[in-house]
Amino acid sequence: MAETKPTDDAIRDVSDTALWVALYRAQESERKDALFNDPHARRLAGERGRRIMETVPGARGISWPMVVRTQVFDEIILQLVRERGVDTILNLAAGLDARPWRLSLPPTTHWIDVDLPGMLEHKRQGMAAETPRCRYTARAADLRLPGALRTVLDELTGDSKCVLALTEGLIIYLEPAEVASLARELASVPHVRYWLTDLGSPMLLDYMEKRWKGPRALQNAPFKFAPAEGTKFFEPHGWREREYRSTMLEGRRLNRLPPFSWVWAIFGLFASKEKKEAFKRFSGQVLLERV
Repeated sequence: MAETKPTDDAIRDVSDTALWVALYRAQESERKDALFNDPHARRLAGERGRRIMETVPGARGISWPMVVRTQVFDEIILQLVRERGVDTILNLAAGLDARPWRLSLPPTTHWIDVDLPGMLEHKRQGMAAETPRCRYTARAADLRLPGALRTVLDELTGDSKCVLALTEGLIIYLEPAEVASLARELASVPHVRYWLTDLGSPMLLDYMEKRWKGPRALQNAPFKFAPAEGTKFFEPHGWREREYRSTMLEGRRLNRLPPFSWVWAIFGLFASKEKKEAFKRFSGQVLLERV
């Protein structure tokens, strides 16, 4: 019997999702009414990113929450830099984020990308001809290893006054114990004042599991973290919710809801108050601050 070889267009691991999501940013940037402009995204995603997009069933129909997340993160990052004294941004599992090159950040802002060596090298090659708008550092590290994050914090943020940690598209792939450990490590450093992340609910995980079953879906990058208690999960580990932005409500504000969203609105008319509140927390972007 012939040996079965893995298909090159399947998602092999969590890192591959960065290629896929980069295409969503590219597609948004090419719209006439684009919310943001990421001229680097299509180049960084490359041919493999395109094949992944074509492989994941229904992938083209779920661009809107990724676009909303990108725009909301942009808004909150710029607000914290301009109004809250954030001088360092620690981007954990940075993937193909091109914000240091595309956002209007002060030149003195220190942007630190942390990711696995392979991803950072791919990004370095793709951005070799570009100049970041702020002070930029790329640091290879496997955050799954004990002490890896603390080493990065000690080496690269020692002269910082106010650090914002980013985990965009990361913690949903972690076990709850791993997220708790990450939270405690970040909270242990006094100048890490803010943490911006996306957060799903158990309803989201249930929906995604039903939508993306099959041999060429997301088996190699399963969703794991969606605490029933929402942002209260972080409180025992040193963080509290400062701001929560519902993906659904932000999608309405930004005019990026999908065509079938009117069905959700009809169901919402007959839902209880508790169900309506739960649906607002179906997924969202969360700004946490140290307790």
